[in-house]
Amino acid sequence: MIRTLDKRIYLILMTALTISGFIVICTLGQSIYRQKLENRISASVTPPSSVCEVREYNGRIGLFKSGSSAPYRIIDYNVALMPDFDRDQLREGVVIETDEELRRFIEDIVT
Repeated sequence: MIRTLDKRIYLILMTALTISGFIVICTLGQSIYRQKLENRISASVTPPSSVCEVREYNGRIGLFKSGSSAPYRIIDYNVALMPDFDRDQLREGVVIETDEELRRFIEDIVT
């Protein structure tokens, strides 16, 4: 009777240790995976020097990628209708850093 009780306790303890070990190993594996993923993401996400530059292009508003001489998008809005300050800014070129800033800039100009 005592021998079977000892076997049961032994088997229960071994099962509990096995399950605990499995949980610890899985948790460590997941945390290592997350660290590697975060390192990969932080390495691949380098902040761009600028998203684009907004300049006057043939009397319209042109969006230029950095270093490009041809616009990738033209906004059909007559620059001559803009105030002098805005026209001067567009002649010099306005560097836009983020997509949100670009969206706000276009909304401000067109409205």
